Amino acid sequence: MAENRRGLGRGLSALLGDADNGGSTPAAGEGLRDVPVEMIRPNPHQPRVVFPPAELEELADSIRNSGVLQPILVRPSGPPGEYEIVAGERRWRAAQRAGLKVLPVLVRELGDDQAYEIAVVENVQRSDLNALEEARAYSALMGRMRYTQDAVASAVGKSRSHVANALRLMQLPGPVQDMVLEGVLSAGHARAILTAADPMGLAERVVAKGLSVREAEKLAKSGGATRKGSGPKKAAKDPNTAALEADLEDVLGMAVELFDHNGAGEVRIKYANLDQLDEIIRRLGRR
Repeated sequence: MAENRRGLGRGLSALLGDADNGGSTPAAGEGLRDVPVEMIRPNPHQPRVVFPPAELEELADSIRNSGVLQPILVRPSGPPGEYEIVAGERRWRAAQRAGLKVLPVLVRELGDDQAYEIAVVENVQRSDLNALEEARAYSALMGRMRYTQDAVASAVGKSRSHVANALRLMQLPGPVQDMVLEGVLSAGHARAILTAADPMGLAERVVAKGLSVREAEKLAKSGGATRKGSGPKKAAKDPNTAALEADLEDVLGMAVELFDHNGAGEVRIKYANLDQLDEIIRRLGRR
């Protein structure tokens, strides 16, 4: 498994390099070819879900002028002659805008899990995913592939702390996640309000007033994130306790609350889904 992750971590360029440089012998039906666009369909589990029209049009202009410079990675799927995109959906969409009828593709025989991991690696390494798309992709790898944060970091070529920090966004309420996904709220703002008493109320206030990340951080720390009439403000924690919470959140990639009363207290770990609960149980069960 580890060896497989290192190979996938090289990204799509490695797969193309293997094809170009005569690496391992491809299976029958694999290789480079031209395929009609109507015989190619998107991957329903593609990590990227947002395709800004302006970016697609810019890429379409480039394709009109220079063509598709790199084949799309696909795998056979459905009736003979049909393929599912593993990596390159933006190019496929932009090529249709540009009026292309045929696209160059690299065909590979890939299982569902391998195809999904390659799609995540390709998007994270090649194109800047929306921060929420990235977090959801990492969470899916941990749930679907049973990867730890270290394994995810190895697969995508990122540090474990980067993966943990990205996963913290999964603690946000669903509507706030949607605001990040749609670009209404930046990742910086989202992290600033993550541990607020009322992240939804603060998110709405940040957007309505156009607050900076620093202003959002100050508001969250002061307890001003709560909606009108939503209850009393939380008492500010001492710096040492707050620092310990931040350290634990970086390690776990989940929201953590520490409550200390003269050396005794409790630790609360908040999970956003059952995959994260499984990860907590797995870690606690280590001997």
